[in-house]
Amino acid sequence: MRASEFESIVEQALANIPEEFRARLDNVSITVEDEPTPATLEARGVALGGTLLGLYEGRPLTVRSSFDTFSLPDRITIFQGPHERLARNREHLERLVEQTVWHEIAHYLGMDEDHVRAAERTRHAHHLWPH
Repeated sequence: MRASEFESIVEQALANIPEEFRARLDNVSITVEDEPTPATLEARGVALGGTLLGLYEGRPLTVRSSFDTFSLPDRITIFQGPHERLARNREHLERLVEQTVWHEIAHYLGMDEDHVRAAERTRHAHHLWPH
């Protein structure tokens, strides 16, 4: 898939985020990269052969102060290659990307990995993920 096509999927996933959450996205860039680097995988504790779909880098909203006003933007990176390898078809790819975007935004909003996983289970249980 061309990078521009994948970027469109990421943009649509972001547009599907409820406005109440999108409105809180301030000073954060969302980018697409082909693959995470080996150094990124190692730094995140991803085992050799493991998968990293997305990455949030920055200071979550819950720990920011007025001193963070003039800081560089936080960054959410969505990795195209891992998504394409996991996806069974286009619809599945779109769903995976949407889940990853939600996951990384949750980190930006201040949720740690345990809280993000619990929220994902709740969304799945209440059928809030697109089918």
